[in-house]
Parts: sequence; C-alpha cells; structure tokens
Amino acid sequence: MRSVRARAAIGATLVVAVALVAAGLAVLSVLRTNLIDQADLQAEVAAREVAGQLALDTAYADLDLDDEEDHPVQVTDEEGRVVFVSKGLRAISGTGSAGVSPVPSASVGATPSPGDDDDDDDDDGGDDGSRPARGEVSSDDPDFSDGTATVDGKQADYRFAAVEATTPAGLTLTVHAGAPLAAEQEAVNTVRGAMLTGLPLLLAVVAGVTWLVTRRALRPVEGIRREMAAITASEDLARRVPEPDSRDEIAALARTTNETLTVLEASVERQRRFVADASHELRSPIASLRTQLEVAEAHPELLDLPGAVADTVRLQVLAADLLLLARLDAGEKPGAARLEVGALVREEVSQRTGDRIPVTVEVAEDAAYEVNGSRGQLVRVIGNLLDNAQRHAGNRITVQVAADGSGVRVEVRDDGAGVPEDERERIFERFVRLDDARSRDDGGAGLGLAIARDVATRHGGTLTVHRAPEGGAAFRLWLPRAA
Repeated sequence: MRSVRARAAIGATLVVAVALVAAGLAVLSVLRTNLIDQADLQAEVAAREVAGQLALDTAYADLDLDDEEDHPVQVTDEEGRVVFVSKGLRAISGTGSAGVSPVPSASVGATPSPGDDDDDDDDDGGDDGSRPARGEVSSDDPDFSDGTATVDGKQADYRFAAVEATTPAGLTLTVHAGAPLAAEQEAVNTVRGAMLTGLPLLLAVVAGVTWLVTRRALRPVEGIRREMAAITASEDLARRVPEPDSRDEIAALARTTNETLTVLEASVERQRRFVADASHELRSPIASLRTQLEVAEAHPELLDLPGAVADTVRLQVLAADLLLLARLDAGEKPGAARLEVGALVREEVSQRTGDRIPVTVEVAEDAAYEVNGSRGQLVRVIGNLLDNAQRHAGNRITVQVAADGSGVRVEVRDDGAGVPEDERERIFERFVRLDDARSRDDGGAGLGLAIARDVATRHGGTLTVHRAPEGGAAFRLWLPRAA
C-alpha cells in the first residue's frame, strides 16, 4: 500500500467495481421492468380476449382460449367465486379468488328475465357507475399481480391481469389471465450470472492494466531517483538526471531537477571560488602585517607604522566586504526605510574630503527622488562607485540623480579610459580586477562592484555600465521609486 502503483491499481479497481456494480444493478432493473411490462401486455391481451367473448354472451364451454398452457385463465363472479378455469389449471395464487374449481351455476347464456330485474332500471350496470355496461368490457386499466399457477402438473410463476366484463344478462365477471414469467426470470438470471462471472475478470484486467501503465509511467521517476541518489553519494553536481522524451509532468520534473542542479552547481562553484579568492586576498595583508610586527619585535627602530596601519585598514575593509557578501548570499532583505536619493548622494560626496578629484553633483533642487531600502547598503553602493571612479578618472567625476520612468537613476561618470565592451559584465564578478587595476594596493580586492550590483538587485534595481559622454565609464544605478 505504500507503493504508488499499488494505490493507483487498488483505487482504479475500486472505482471501476463501484461503477460496474451500479451499472449492473441499473441494467437488471431496466431489463426486469421491460420484461414485466411485456408480460403485463400479454396478460392484458389474453384477459381482454376472454372478457370480450364473455361480453358477447359466449358460453363457458365455447370460449376460444389460445395457448392455455402459457396463458391460464380464471373467471370469477361478483362474489369472488370461481365460475370458470382454463383446461389443465389445477391451482392458482395471486388472483384473490376463493378456489380453483368452478362452482355449479347456469351457463353464461342463461340471461335472467326482465321480470327478475325490475329494480334495475339502469342499463349501465351497478349504481356506482364503476362497472362496464351490459355486453361490454371495462375500459379501465387492468389490475396486475404476481402469482403462481399449476398447469398440467407444472407449477410456474405468472403475471396476472384482471379485466372486468358484463354479460348481456347483467352479470359482472372478472377475468384473470396470466402470462408466464419464466422467460423474464431466465433472462435476468442469465444476465446476472454473466455479470457475476465477468466482473471479477474485468476487475482483474483493470487492476493489471493500471499496475502496468503506472509502472511504465513511473519508470522515469525511478531513474531520476537513482541518479539523484548517485549524485548525493558522489557529491558530483555536474551529473544530470535523465530526461524522458515525453512532454508530460515527469519530463517537466526532470527538466526542473536538472535546472536546480545547474543552479546548485553554479552556487557551490561560486562559493568554492569565493572561499579560495577570499583566502588568497586575506593571506597577503595578514602576512605583511605579521612580517612588520616580527621585524618591529626584533628591531623596534625598523617599525613601519604607516604601512602596518595601511595593512590593518585594508584587512578591515576586506573583512567588512566579505561579511556583507555573506549576508547578501544568505538572503538578507534590505530595510524598508524611505530615503531621498539626492540628499544621500550629497551627504556621501561631502564626507569624501580626501579624494584626489573633486566630484560634481547634478541634482535638481526642487525634485524629490525617494526610494525604499537600507541606508547603509545604498551609501555603500554610492561609495563603491565613487571609489571606482577615483581610481580610473583623469580629471573629472560627475554624479547625476534624475527620474527614469518609474524609478530613480543615479549615474556616476568619469573621463578615464572606460570599460571595454566585452568586459562590462565580467567586472561585476567577485575578485575581478582589470589589467589597469591589478595592483592590490591601488585596485582593491575586486569586490566593490560585485557588492554594488548585489545590493542593487536586492533593492529591486539594476546596475549597468556604459560609455560616458566624457569618454570614460558611466555606471547607472536604477532603483524603483517609493510608492
């Protein structure tokens, strides 16, 4: 029961079983109803034929009865006494009569004299008008009943129809004619037997087909599971699960799994590269600082205090960058503070008193460019872009803040050499330094632009680089405007 195949096979079999049982009962009910209706029609026809003859004052001995064995006939008077039975009829039930043998009476043709019926001035029969008129057969629907009859020593089930008729002498008789139910019972039993025999076989076929189809459908899933287990055991994220040729949900599952493995492989590879690059970058300032301290311990007069401070500052900045990247990779969400970008840029530029090139800020005085985000992270982005411009600019650096569609654009331009078009995406990778900035002392660790783009992405914005009108690089930071 823990297997999907078993549950699917059992579920399908139960559903089909319920449907087949319901359909079988409905078929049997309809079949039985139709056959009984046919028997009712046969019994009514036989009863009306006999009643018609009695209404014409035909004597009992002269009644023309067709197929007496299949359609036994019993005639009773107004008091329920049997006055006539068909040939061979020895016992009957279901007609409500007192017996089977006819009672001694005059023939049907013995019509009473008018003087014997002085009190009956109505030619239509009884006082209540429910009886047929003299010499007529009742036009009302006959009464039907189930019963048995013994004809020529053979007892069988019959469907009886009761039809009233009034003789010309005014005698009201009830004719009970039967139609055999043997054919109906045989047909119903045959159909029921066929259903009971075929139902288990059909359910077995349904269960088997469902099992095989489910097994075939789930075969790719088993392949995916085995491959995932092998990937987990080998820790080889370069492997991929097999993708079936079908276009169903399992193929979509395989494609999604492979896409997830691709992203996971890239993430793990980037993490490994990050750890290796971070170790490499940290090794140099730590080794330099340790060397200076060891020399100072042995020869205090040779202590390079400014160099030790510079290495310590560089180490501190690098550690802060690595911690920020770690928080960004962990999915840290930016704050929701409402910030005015123009004021943020002016404040950051005003605090950079040691820059070698003064920065020109272009912000409309009467405009408000508000965004939602983390003040510290956005200040870090602006600072990183300005640091990059200071390293590469010749004589001019400009920061422009303006509206751009539904957002705010911050553009930092310089008049340096610019960024080659084929390098404009690579410079945003971590620990990447172009040839002009290979020096670790002057070019940094190659994390500033990577941090800037990650922060922009976390704030729902973008960071791209283009060619500035001054000939250098133009870094465009776009952030969505606050609602």
